[in-house]
Amino acid sequence: MKRYARFGLVVLLAAGALAWAVFRPELLWVDARVNESAPEGVPSVSAAAAMPAAGPLASGRFHGVAHETAGTATIHRLADGRRVLRFTDFHTSNGPDVRVYLVAASDAADSATVTRAGFVEIAPLKGNIGDQNYELPASVDLERFRAVTIWCKRFSVNFATAPLAPTPRATS
Repeated sequence: MKRYARFGLVVLLAAGALAWAVFRPELLWVDARVNESAPEGVPSVSAAAAMPAAGPLASGRFHGVAHETAGTATIHRLADGRRVLRFTDFHTSNGPDVRVYLVAASDAADSATVTRAGFVEIAPLKGNIGDQNYELPASVDLERFRAVTIWCKRFSVNFATAPLAPTPRATS
């Protein structure tokens, strides 16, 4: 009987370790804070007016889908032509394997829209709280990819989406 009890204990411990490795429950209570300043090359408002190629291209506010989320996503064109996605006043839940996607849709109110419309993975989420920057590949077509999604890759869940609208300067 003791032999079966030990075997059961070993199986239970192994199953618990595997469940922890897959689900990473501690991430639900641990915040990863980021506080990146705006990247060099993001011009001030007055400088952006003088450089028509540089400045904000599109912006939108996050709305929660599976998790409550707040903040703003803005795509900036830098003075050297690179494009950067910047999150400001950002806050969402933490989780395992959370990524930043650009989605080929005007909005994504559910997970199915992200997978159906198509997406480009930009990077792993740097933190679930705070200002952060992500350089966009030059090949990304911003006419097609019009929303930013925070995506849990492990569970295929859309945490939140920010529909992007062109900034007034970007359309003129």
